[in-house]
Order: sequence, then C-alpha cells, then structure tokens
Amino acid sequence: MTSATPHDLVVTRATLDDWPVISGWAAAEGWNPGLSDGPAFFAQDPEGFFLGRIDGEPVSAISVVNHGPDYAFLGCYLVRPDLRGQGHGLTTWKTALAHAGNRTVGLDGVVAQQGNYRQSGFRSAHRTIRFTGIAPDGGTPTGVRPAGPADLAALTAYDSTCHPADRPRFLAEWLRTPGHRAVLREREGRPTGYGVLRPGHDTLRIGPLFADTADDARALFAALTAEAAGSEVAIDVPEPNAAGVALAEAAGLRPSFETARMYTGPVRAYARERVFGVTTLELG
Repeated sequence: MTSATPHDLVVTRATLDDWPVISGWAAAEGWNPGLSDGPAFFAQDPEGFFLGRIDGEPVSAISVVNHGPDYAFLGCYLVRPDLRGQGHGLTTWKTALAHAGNRTVGLDGVVAQQGNYRQSGFRSAHRTIRFTGIAPDGGTPTGVRPAGPADLAALTAYDSTCHPADRPRFLAEWLRTPGHRAVLREREGRPTGYGVLRPGHDTLRIGPLFADTADDARALFAALTAEAAGSEVAIDVPEPNAAGVALAEAAGLRPSFETARMYTGPVRAYARERVFGVTTLELG
C-alpha cells in the first residue's frame, strides 16, 4: 500500500525496524512511550504501521492496528515538526485508515486534535486522565503474585472481558517483554485482575490495570509500585472510573495529561468498570 502527493510524500507500511523513529517522535511530543513497546505492538498487526517519506526520509507516521474483524485502533499519528501544515499528516491518515476497512476505529485523541477527529467521524466516549507522581511503597498485598507463562490463557480470557476485542498475540508479547513486570490477583484459582509495569522514556508506566473491584485494583497497584517506590510512575485512568481516579489520587499522583477515547461507531460490550488503567494510548 503506497500513496504519493505532489509534495513527493510516499506512504508505505512501516516495519519493526522503523519503530525507533516513531517512538522517538512520540517521546519528543511528551507522550512517554514504553521503551520496549514495538515487538508487542507489531505482534498484534504487523501490517498496521505506516510511515510517510520524502526522498527516503521519514516525515510522518500513524498506526491503524486491526484487533479483529470488527475493531481497529488508531495511534502514533505524528508529523515531523518542521514539516507540519503541508498536508503530509492528512495524506498519511487517509492511506493508513483504509487498512481498517469497515471496522469501527477507536483512538485516544490529544486535546488539540479532538476537533479534527470529530470532523473525521469520531465521537467522544470519555476522557482519560494521565496521573503522574512518585510511586508509593504500599507494602506487600495479599493474593497478588507475579504472572508467568502458565497464566497466559487465563489472563488472555480475562483481558477479553476488559477490552473491545480479543488480543492474544499482543498479550503473549506484552506479558513476557524484557523489563515488563506483570502481576495478577486471583481467588479460588480465577484471576480477579492483573496489571503490568514497564519502563517508559520519561517515567515508569502502569498499563493495563484491570480488576474486578477497587480492592483488587489497590492490591495490584501496590504490588506494581512496591519495587518502584521512589521512582516516578504514570497511569492513564478513564475518568468515568471514579474508583480508579480515587486510587491514583490517594497514591499522591496528579493529573499531567489528558486524552479523549473516541470511536467511529459501536464497539463490543466490555466491563468498563474493570478498567482502572488503560493498557496504552497507542493500541487502546
């Protein structure tokens, strides 16, 4: 898939080798991407990443990652600062969006772009607030343990109740990526939540934080932050989850960034009340 403009912009699919360019641009925008996100992102949909180039030099990027037959997620929408305002972003957008076909597309839009997204047919579902601060030492909670390879099937099933689509390929990589620390809480052999802590460009990141109850979420959060106590950490909390907001505030974290979850159409029903922390703003 390629697209060219009179400005000699050529849009083609990106590969995992291109990820450092995209991630570097995102870091420069202050989005604090994870240091090792690429393999898990590309595992979900290796054809869902795009770069626009002029004379071979990258100038724009976007991802439209298909999660299933009915749902895709758009992220990593970036244009090099010195070449903005020339239509490169829109051309890249149109080329990549075709990859979603007839799927409903979701995104987490920054405030400055939400008006443009509405003009493209996206409608707001809720705000998401990034809370940032020094990780507290909450001690060792009960019922929480590290997640291992033997837990993948159970966590994949649990994750599917908390997300608009199944994503087994993503999770298989996400839970075993070097530097990622995954924990779960269980009761009578059944997960009641899980969470992941990973290093980011600017701070440690928590995502996802999915839990049956606020008590489960607090225990998972405490387990994730115990080893990171004293380091800066960030978590993206859907604003409608009042218990999630309260958890972040009680930990001394403060709002530092916000986005809006937006969709072009309906999505599969999922347990929104279990989402105490979004997995990533790039893939939902």
